[in-house]
Amino acid sequence: MLTYAWIYMKRKINILLFFATVFVSAINLISAERNYKFDGPIPRNVLESYLSRAITMQEVCVGVGNVDENIRMLTNVGAKFIGRAMFVWGGEQRLAKPEFLAKGKEIAEKLHRADPDMMLQGCVFEFISEAVTNVPVPDWVFKEFSLEPVKRNFIYTNMLFTNITMRLGRGFVPDITRLETKMWFFFLAASYIDIGMEAIHFGQIELVGRLDKGYKNWQELIQRVRNYAAKNTRRHWVVCDAHTPSGGIVVDGKLLLDFHSFPLRPKEVANSPQKAILEMGFLDSIYGRSKGGIAPGGWKCEHLPYLVEFDNWGASKSGGQPSQSTKPSHWVWGYDEISWFAHQPESYRNEWLWYAWNWVRKNDTNGFVEFCGSRVLHDPPISADGKKIYWYFANTKSPACPDGFNQEETIKAIWQKDN
Repeated sequence: MLTYAWIYMKRKINILLFFATVFVSAINLISAERNYKFDGPIPRNVLESYLSRAITMQEVCVGVGNVDENIRMLTNVGAKFIGRAMFVWGGEQRLAKPEFLAKGKEIAEKLHRADPDMMLQGCVFEFISEAVTNVPVPDWVFKEFSLEPVKRNFIYTNMLFTNITMRLGRGFVPDITRLETKMWFFFLAASYIDIGMEAIHFGQIELVGRLDKGYKNWQELIQRVRNYAAKNTRRHWVVCDAHTPSGGIVVDGKLLLDFHSFPLRPKEVANSPQKAILEMGFLDSIYGRSKGGIAPGGWKCEHLPYLVEFDNWGASKSGGQPSQSTKPSHWVWGYDEISWFAHQPESYRNEWLWYAWNWVRKNDTNGFVEFCGSRVLHDPPISADGKKIYWYFANTKSPACPDGFNQEETIKAIWQKDN
C-alpha cells in the first residue's frame, strides 16, 4: 500500500514540476519580448531591448546627411537606440549660438514623431579645445554648483590637468576633479537633455578620471545629471554609458553606469588580406569582462549589459597594409574600425555584420553590436567615379543618399530574425 501511495505522490510531483517548468518558460518568454516602455529607473529587460536595436548615427541631430532620409532609414530598420546623435568635438563656440541647439531639438522632435520609442544619445567626450572660452556660463550652471552667478565664459585652463599634459589632437583631455570641468560637463549634458536626449555617453571616463580617487567626482557629476534628467526628460531617467577599458566602474558594489560600451576590436586574419574576426581576450576587448553589481536602475547583475561599436580615431597613413603582423594592434589592416569596414566590398560588409552579431550573442549574451548607420571616415574609400567618400552611411544607395553603403536591409534582416 505504501509503495502505491509513493508512486501516486511521485506522479503528482512530476506533474507539478512539469507545469512549473511550463510557467517559468512562459515568464521567460514574456520577459524576453522587446519592451521599450519605462518611466523612472530603467529595468534590465527594457534596457536590453534598446541595446538590441542600437545604431550609431553620428551627429544626426546636428543635421549631418539628409535628415528625412536618415529618419526613413532608421524607421525602416527598426532602430530604437540612436547613438551619438548630438555632440561637439571641438568647435564648442557653436553652443553659444541658440540656433545650434534649436536645430538639434527640431530634428530630435522629428525623430520622436516618426517613432516615439526612439532613445537619442548625446555625448560628453574626453576632449576640450580653447573654443570653450567662447561659451558663456549660464546662471543655472552656477546655481547647480551653489555658486553666485557672474558674467563670464568657461575657462579652458581651469579644466586641464595641472601636473601632467594630456594633449589629444588639437585640444586636451579635461580633469574631472576640477570644478570647471564638472560645470562644463553638466552644462553639456543638461543642454542635450533639454533638446530631447535621453541617454548620455561620457566617452573615455577613466582617462578623464585619471586622478579621481574612488571616482567620487564622477559619481557627483553623474548624479547631478541624473537629478536634472528626473525633472526634465519625458521618462524621468537618463541612460548613462562610457567606454570602459577596465570593464566598468563599481563603487561599493554599485555600478556607475547603466551600460558599458567599447570598440569592436576586430583582429586581422593573417595571410587573408582585409579579413578580420572577433576574438575573446584580444587586446583590451570587453567580451566576457563587463563588471557587475547593482545597476543604477536598482537591479543586480553579474555582468552589466554592453554595446560594441565600430570606432573611429584617425588615419595611420598605411591603410590596406597589415597592422598586426608583428604585434597586436588597434589598427585593422592599417585602418581604424569604421574605415576598415567601409573599405570592404559590399558583400563582405553584409556578411561581416551577420558574423559579428552572431559571434557576440554566442560568446557573451550580455553584449550587443551597435550597428553603424552614420560615421565619419578618416581614411576615405574612393567611389567608382573617383570621389573620396568621407562619411559612411548604411542607407541603401539612392538619390536621397547617393553615397549609401547598402547595409540598411542587412541590419533590418538581422533584427527581424532576432525577434
